[in-house]
Amino acid sequence: MTLRTVAQDGRDPAARSPTVRLRIDFGGRCSVGIGKIELLETIARTGSLSRAARAMRMSYRRAWLLLEDLNTSFDRRVATTTTGGRGGGGAELTEFGGSLVVAYRDLEARLGRLAAARLRDLGAHANAAQARGALRPPSLSRRSAHARSREPAPPRRRAAPR
Repeated sequence: MTLRTVAQDGRDPAARSPTVRLRIDFGGRCSVGIGKIELLETIARTGSLSRAARAMRMSYRRAWLLLEDLNTSFDRRVATTTTGGRGGGGAELTEFGGSLVVAYRDLEARLGRLAAARLRDLGAHANAAQARGALRPPSLSRRSAHARSREPAPPRRRAAPR
């Protein structure tokens, strides 16, 4: 049984701690974020791209495209695959792929600690606003931003007549 302490205002103190979502861009078309890292970790754990895709509730095609994007974005492959057949196929991380995962997770942990130290007091205010039912202002939504732009909205495509 796990005991959780609750602050005097009835909120969980852990809920006040900020969370960092990290995406690293290596130039114009090479980016690594949590989804690709989790895919690599799941491939390492399962030894298979198709099993990794199923474990992540992702289509095989989507998983294959993400892995292919990683493999072509760097001058070294992050994973190798073998085709299926009688013995079945498989996938495994290369040394470079393992280093990418370790470096990403290390940076993520360091940034998480930094955010917790620097933003802890601000998080209490964010949660208080959320508890009162505050929503994102309409001025920040994509639709409103586009409606405010000077360019007309792109024309909607109509279905071809049958």
